[in-house]
Amino acid sequence: MSPANHPEFEDKLVTIVNAIEMRGWCVMPGFLEHGLWRAMAAEARELHAAGEFRQAGVGRKQTFMVRPEIRNDRILWFDPESPTRLQAEYLAHLEQLRLRINRELRLGLFGLDSHYAVYPVNSFYQRHLDQFRGASHRVVSCILYLNETWLPGDGGELRIYPPPAEMALVPLETHIDVLPEGGTLAVFLSADFEHEVLPAQRERLSVTGWFFRHGP
Repeated sequence: MSPANHPEFEDKLVTIVNAIEMRGWCVMPGFLEHGLWRAMAAEARELHAAGEFRQAGVGRKQTFMVRPEIRNDRILWFDPESPTRLQAEYLAHLEQLRLRINRELRLGLFGLDSHYAVYPVNSFYQRHLDQFRGASHRVVSCILYLNETWLPGDGGELRIYPPPAEMALVPLETHIDVLPEGGTLAVFLSADFEHEVLPAQRERLSVTGWFFRHGP
């Protein structure tokens, strides 16, 4: 059964879209079935061991640079024209989310850029926004986690900072921490939520992506 025809998956899409409309972010445990995200984790490890990943950097185009003091994960971009079978299955799930967001929220999302990310022990990514200066094409950030039995002491949490307007309403809620548990999907508006990855005490795997629209 495709994700589009699965009633439980449809309920997850409704929950995610409603949360984005109400507060701009959502964390959905169990977004992806266990067998698929575990297979993706194995694929990511195999590709990493084969030397297919590169050191992640900051900036884009002429401003791109490797800054390990800011982030020191390693990444491998999905090829949208030739994804692996597992990547294609994941992208089919995210396509249903894109269509639902466009239908309900009118965000004009055109497509999705995605990559595997491996955070070795002690790796991190300092606080940042997912939009580059002078570029607004990234609209919705999506992060799927591929880690088995992650515990609070393992570190590596995604820390999301509510925008100032929301913090004024709930002053005690200075951030939201998300454990990178396998199958969990974190979704948030790229322009509104600064976030960081806290130092990981064990290898941490994810798929990071952005729904985008055409623009600079």
